[in-house]
Amino acid sequence: MKIGAIIEARMSSTRLPGKVLFSVKDKTMLELIINRIKLVRKIDKKIIATTTNLNDDKLVKWCKSKKISFYRGSEHNVLNRVYLAAKKYKLDVIVLITGDCPLVDHNIISQVLLTYLNNKADYVSNAHIRTYPDGMDVQVFNFKSLKKSHSLAKSNLEKEHVTLNMRRNPKIFKPIYIMAPENLHLPYLGLTLDETKDFILIKKIIDYFHTKKNKKFTCADIINFLKKNPKLMQINSSVKRKGDT
Repeated sequence: MKIGAIIEARMSSTRLPGKVLFSVKDKTMLELIINRIKLVRKIDKKIIATTTNLNDDKLVKWCKSKKISFYRGSEHNVLNRVYLAAKKYKLDVIVLITGDCPLVDHNIISQVLLTYLNNKADYVSNAHIRTYPDGMDVQVFNFKSLKKSHSLAKSNLEKEHVTLNMRRNPKIFKPIYIMAPENLHLPYLGLTLDETKDFILIKKIIDYFHTKKNKKFTCADIINFLKKNPKLMQINSSVKRKGDT
């Protein structure tokens, strides 16, 4: 069984162009994600799924310089892009993470993956129902389900959001939804990189743990740090997230 992590990433973000290559302490946002994925032993392959847009030439150049696998596909049909990336690299199980989650917790990735591997489910996620901080999102599914969903998806929305068709059809794709334990239950906390205010907060978090020489800091570590410094949570509290009303 070949397990691969696919990271959706592109340079032409509407709100914060080029954000996936923003850097803190000489590490880009993508590199931070990849380093966290490397801590998950069962993942065999790390792949950046980007687009054929010329803006992403810079991203591909970065991947080549870091010797990171990549796939270039449709900018708007992200489902097709991820499907073809998984097909190219012959993945049996896909761990899907978006490029705007530089602080994603390796322990949470492991938990979602192990839940998938130890249960008879087609789709496992901790993000379908928001209980964890935004930015800790992990989705796991098998290639068979991805292929079936790829053939079933008809609307532009289902093609834009990779797992939307799976989530809309729980009778076809058996789901398991993971809820945050009490100490990690902070659904209103934004740890994803959508706007400049998010980058300011993320930088402060990374700088703090860098001084503590803690490269493996977890979601719990972040929450404890922010609870001791509550003013920091106000930095990006006004940012509207996708799905917010």
